[in-house]
Amino acid sequence: MSRSWERKVRKNMNVVNKQRKKQGNGQIVFNAEKSEKIVGRNFIAPILLILFIGMYVILMSSSSTFKMDTMFWITVGCYILLAALFFFRRPYITIGKDYIQSRRLTGDKRIPAASIKGFSVQKGYVVVEMQKGGNWVFSKLTNRFPTDEIGDKLKLFANANGIAFQQK
Repeated sequence: MSRSWERKVRKNMNVVNKQRKKQGNGQIVFNAEKSEKIVGRNFIAPILLILFIGMYVILMSSSSTFKMDTMFWITVGCYILLAALFFFRRPYITIGKDYIQSRRLTGDKRIPAASIKGFSVQKGYVVVEMQKGGNWVFSKLTNRFPTDEIGDKLKLFANANGIAFQQK
């Protein structure tokens, strides 16, 4: 399909979607991509941060020379906010038709199927092996991922894209 044709279709779809929105109907999605998003829950980093800030407060309050001023409480509050951010910003893996996307420490990363060497699935762990760079590990222990469900979806993904799949 040519780009000019796609632009015309998108423009007309925007007009139709605005009309449907005014009427209270749902919007039409152009070339809706089927993908599955599986989320986990990060709880280790927030617990470690809360323990760290608790230890900091206890050690500083036991010191007779340390003064608990405004900056001390701002620091404590920032660490608590950071722990809440880690808790509520849930880790995920999205398995699309020809890509896998996940939230890494530096942000959301998407890798195409051509960049994946293989998958290794074992009880409680799923490892996505890359052609270049570090492997992605999804763990039931650290991030509460449903690894059985991820393994099933990745097996279908591997079969569709001709990627090695190893179940241990």
